[in-house]
Amino acid sequence: MSAPTESSRTPRRRQHYGTWNQEVAADSTADARLLDTKPGGAFTHTDPWRVMRIQSEFVQGFDALADIGPAISVFGSARTKPGSRHYQTGVEVGRLLAEAGVAVITGGGPGSMEAANKGAREAGGLSVGLGIELPFEQGMNQWVSLGVDFRYFFARKTMFVKYAEGFVVLPGGLGTLDELFEAMVLVQTRKVTRFPIVLIDKAFWGPLLDWIKDTLVAEGLVSVEDLDILHLVDTAEEAVALVLAGGAGEELAARG
Repeated sequence: MSAPTESSRTPRRRQHYGTWNQEVAADSTADARLLDTKPGGAFTHTDPWRVMRIQSEFVQGFDALADIGPAISVFGSARTKPGSRHYQTGVEVGRLLAEAGVAVITGGGPGSMEAANKGAREAGGLSVGLGIELPFEQGMNQWVSLGVDFRYFFARKTMFVKYAEGFVVLPGGLGTLDELFEAMVLVQTRKVTRFPIVLIDKAFWGPLLDWIKDTLVAEGLVSVEDLDILHLVDTAEEAVALVLAGGAGEELAARG
């Protein structure tokens, strides 16, 4: 299937959270301005009002995603090249989830995110993108059918977990690791339950798991049972089977 043309795409439901000063956009984001406490107490005149903006971001995210049904969040590098092995795996993950009736949620950007959105869209499924304001703006990939733009990482992260029944994690960098470890902590602390986390590519993720076991577990910093939170596989088929065996499959069964 070729890339959808403007006339053939299904309408996108997009939530835009205002505009931002182009002069500061290159090196500043809403997250950065929120966390950058200025001397002299000037922040007290702006931060209370930011609470309203943050609240609206949660409300609009909840409203946009409330009816998407069973879904899986797929993570991976924005730097993954189209046509590469990892990109093709992402496409296959998206396709298999869509064929099973499960929505695909990604960060909406390029690379592995685009791949999963593409697979879902080509298979006729719901392809969701949760974009984020960044100094190096990426934009929403063309395969997203339902897109929501966020200013704040913490609001966006809530949506990834709240509306998904599990994570599929492709090879990635710091952003991918951030989402992976946050999900592990949420499961470990029982903030979320029955939430499968599946890592694809044993050769890529294996050394990380070995380090956790040989260093963190050995030092008593992590319990060996915490490793059971993760499932390590090599194929899209294995990954999708595991997440469907969790909450997503149960929700589909409940819906008949």
